[in-house]
Amino acid sequence: MLVDSKRRHYLVTLKPQGEFHSHKGVVRHDDLIGAPEGSVVASTRNEPYRALRPTLEDFVLLMPRGAQVIYPKDLGAILMLADIAPGQRVFESGVGSGALSTAMLRVGADVVGYELRDEFARRAITNVAAFLGDEALRRYRVELRDAYAGVDDGPYDRMVLDLPEPWQVVPHAEKVLAPGAVWCAYTPSIVQATQAREALASAAWAEARTLEVLHRTWHVDGLAVRPDHRMVAHTGFLTTARFCGR
Repeated sequence: MLVDSKRRHYLVTLKPQGEFHSHKGVVRHDDLIGAPEGSVVASTRNEPYRALRPTLEDFVLLMPRGAQVIYPKDLGAILMLADIAPGQRVFESGVGSGALSTAMLRVGADVVGYELRDEFARRAITNVAAFLGDEALRRYRVELRDAYAGVDDGPYDRMVLDLPEPWQVVPHAEKVLAPGAVWCAYTPSIVQATQAREALASAAWAEARTLEVLHRTWHVDGLAVRPDHRMVAHTGFLTTARFCGR
């Protein structure tokens, strides 16, 4: 990741004899390959760029995408609320550009994803490999299928959904989730969250809750300290529940 003097961020895959071009000149990849992280290099127009390996947050915000990604503030909450851990089998539907898949694979889960659009599925696989390496693909399988029509190959320890109508998957979840499993859905609208909660109201489910995560940064410059004028407020609602068995 290259960071310019105005703190603009650029994601670059380094290649021998490659070049990064911008209106502030050219940065040669060979000047970066083998250099320690944090190095500052100058473009052909003498613009300084600091080189850092991207964090997962950086990668999610900068990576190539086909569908809108789940923001990092929600990714972190999903990992905690859904209790994603190494060795778990996780079912995901609506893989989009692969941001959530990458986050779950990175903490050691095995992920099976359903996606309707082939270009999204291919983009997700490419992004996962770009950040985690090809080894992670051994724990990642994406199928071109509709989760509303059914879910196979259980049992799963966790189910995470980024779908317009996640309540349609609840009956299928009851057939493939292990007792004690966590079900989690990300929905932009509270109406969607309400319908999901209605589907989770049976005796098969417990501990249902819905929340949202707000992200406010602060301006800190010496003694000038105040909240920033802009914040990442509502992006989506997170609804979770525990499956107690049929």
